[in-house]
Amino acid sequence: MHIYLPIAEMSLNFLIPVLLGAGVGVLTGMFGVGGGFLMTPSLIFIGVPPAVAVGTEAVKIVGSSVSGVLAHWRKGNVDVQMGVVLLIGGLAGSFVGVRVFTWLRGIGQIDVTIALLYVVVLGIVGSMMFAESLGSILRSRAALAGGGSVAAPSGGRGRGGWVRRLPFKMAFRRSKLVISPIVPLGVGFLVGILSALMGVGGGFIMVPAMIYLIGMPTKVVIGTSLFQIIFVTANTAFLQAWQNHTVDVLLALQLLVGGVIGAQVGTWLGGKLKAEQLRVGLAAVVLAVCFKMALGLVLEPDELYSFAAKGGH
Repeated sequence: MHIYLPIAEMSLNFLIPVLLGAGVGVLTGMFGVGGGFLMTPSLIFIGVPPAVAVGTEAVKIVGSSVSGVLAHWRKGNVDVQMGVVLLIGGLAGSFVGVRVFTWLRGIGQIDVTIALLYVVVLGIVGSMMFAESLGSILRSRAALAGGGSVAAPSGGRGRGGWVRRLPFKMAFRRSKLVISPIVPLGVGFLVGILSALMGVGGGFIMVPAMIYLIGMPTKVVIGTSLFQIIFVTANTAFLQAWQNHTVDVLLALQLLVGGVIGAQVGTWLGGKLKAEQLRVGLAAVVLAVCFKMALGLVLEPDELYSFAAKGGH
């Protein structure tokens, strides 16, 4: 059954967004990522205008992240104090990002900017994730072949020593850290900008930063990331709907139904499967999406010319 989406100005079989939402929701639960870095390009691939895909995906991320964070909250794996610091930076970044989004849309450059951002960000993140995960698998196999044991990663303690030398230190008891809030604020600000411009929760940047830069224990990183993502993406969705009118509620509801279910499944799977193998798979998907977006920038489009109202989509 096809449903007409008034903001996207197109008809779409309702099962497609539900299945897309479920698939990305699984990744949300497993990795603590909002999933927008895969969902937004997927919506663009099926014909949703990029500006609408970005604004609508922010709404879906809120729902799936709430589902994911509840599962981690029950396990005590959320550092609320750190989440609030990240949130302050994220809210500031989302305000700035939406203003930039509005300006780019006004001059007719938002679609190509979104595509370029995805190619650059996904290319860098996917390559680094793939190299790190593959290296971890090879080291594990070498250690096991030699009769040794492989220690499980415990987080980023020991790295980023300069972070601990920054002033204005605060104690984050749940993460067992005493560090300056400057770096978490900066990470949150960057993620807030990306949330507005790319329709992402930013977990694919935040999670590595929390582990390797801030030095948080891995077990509390995912829940804390999702906690921050909820409020930043909610703010982004509100601003996009208010200023740019790019939130299609009907499409968001279909994505949300699949996303909430998928997040619970992903949380369960995350405790059953090997982390290194999961990261390799995720990296491969990220690089595939990056390649598809890059092709869209260099290949000749089916229609060389199109007409659109100023400020529209």
